[in-house]
Amino acid sequence: MKMRLGVIDHIDSAHYLPGHETCGIVHGHTYRTEIVIEGEKKETGMVMDFYEIKKVIKEVLKEYDHVLLNDILEFPSVENLCEHVHAKMSSRLAFPMSVKMWEGEGKWCEISTL
Repeated sequence: MKMRLGVIDHIDSAHYLPGHETCGIVHGHTYRTEIVIEGEKKETGMVMDFYEIKKVIKEVLKEYDHVLLNDILEFPSVENLCEHVHAKMSSRLAFPMSVKMWEGEGKWCEISTL
């Protein structure tokens, strides 16, 4: 039986969108990051230990926390950020997963291989 586990974390980052009329100046957001993995329950009774999932998430997200995202991504839209985080998480966790990045309140992007 497949199960899904989810963890939510937050980062605070600045960015600007080159050429954008209103978002072309440096500004910041709190990004709520939701990671969901899917897998089979093992003999331990868990799909994966939450401690281990959170450790990987913290390690990946620290690259994006309290930085200017333009130093990492040429065009740091929430779509490009979500794609970047998903690729890094997928390389660290061998599970189908979804990554959902909330840019402030009410705006988000999701990438899923579930």
